[in-house]
Amino acid sequence: MTRHHPARRLLVATLFCALAGAPLAAAAQAAIAKPAGAPGACLTKLKGKQPMKVKLTTSMGAITVELDKEKAPVSAENFVKYVEAGHYNGTIFHRVIDGFMIQGGGFTKDMQQKPTLAPIKNEAANGLKNEMYTLAMARTGVRDSATAQFFINVKANDFLNYRDESPQGWGYAVFGKVVEGADVVDRIRKVATGNAGMHQNVPLEPVVIEKAECL
Repeated sequence: MTRHHPARRLLVATLFCALAGAPLAAAAQAAIAKPAGAPGACLTKLKGKQPMKVKLTTSMGAITVELDKEKAPVSAENFVKYVEAGHYNGTIFHRVIDGFMIQGGGFTKDMQQKPTLAPIKNEAANGLKNEMYTLAMARTGVRDSATAQFFINVKANDFLNYRDESPQGWGYAVFGKVVEGADVVDRIRKVATGNAGMHQNVPLEPVVIEKAECL
């Protein structure tokens, strides 16, 4: 594996360039909407013994992911908090690169970035790999900067895995995998994309996460 391959540097850059607004995350914590219904229901289930699954109903079909709450407890809890708060409802997959990944969870259809909770610890050293159909946290060039945005690998992206404690080796934390709807992921990765302002690889027809819910 060539660590400094230009194409790979470009691909890695796509994971965090849309997160340039991450420094405002801490100040925006109060802006997260409160979840409907019984508060804490999803988090309570997360701490139980049963597998934790989240269904993402998109404009192109449903994707169900199972979270690895044992190996990635911080990332799993963070994701569930956003689900429970309704944060992902109405967001889009704003960056789609076939042969790499589909990224979402941070922008509305008009490319407005949503406020987030504080950044979390990077759990990339948990032993989980960026294999095909795995779910991972997007981040900036800062190690512990992931907030709400996530991506689904559409191939095995070994160069995104944790290697060492250097800035080049921190990696991207995997915290789950697609267990239903891989065909939907495949349809999304094939959509036509273009530019939207400063953003590249944006689907020309918005791929909307209509609802995210705990199962």
